[in-house]
Amino acid sequence: MNTATQNLEDDHVFILRLIDIMEAMIQQNCTNTDHLELAVNLIRKFADGFHHAKEEKLLFPLMITKGFSDKQGPVALMLSEHELGRMYTGEMSKNIELAKQGHTTVFIKIYTTMKNYSNLLRNHIAKENNVLFRMADQVLSAVEQQNLLSDFAEAEKIADPEYNSENSIAKINNLAAFYLQ
Repeated sequence: MNTATQNLEDDHVFILRLIDIMEAMIQQNCTNTDHLELAVNLIRKFADGFHHAKEEKLLFPLMITKGFSDKQGPVALMLSEHELGRMYTGEMSKNIELAKQGHTTVFIKIYTTMKNYSNLLRNHIAKENNVLFRMADQVLSAVEQQNLLSDFAEAEKIADPEYNSENSIAKINNLAAFYLQ
């Protein structure tokens, strides 16, 4: 049976692929600002805007009703890491804009921030997959999991069509074909 937590883990597969692409961009000293900007947009609109929204607006509030705290513990930690990721994303975006204006010295800042984001997300996803989602599986009933899954499907319908799951995965795969040889 497909569950809400499995759905989130399925998203993680593609978010990790995006992280692999970003790390390859760093290794290859990518200066293609369109590709860098696309990676940041995929973070903003798919990883954060869609995936994190499913967690923050649907899963975490339900977990809080089950006794989890949003002030301390695993849910609070995930929320603070989402905020840190947003800070890194804003920093990348700002420096990509500077690079587009011809400030080539900012590429090192872009790479450093991308690496920090990559490290954060790899650890974050491991904690969610191995700890938080397993906790959710323990406290959520089958009906609650299915209701969350339905809510996720509704969220997909109102997601930015350019960055819904299907289109985001296609964009990630296109970047992967270019950077992950």
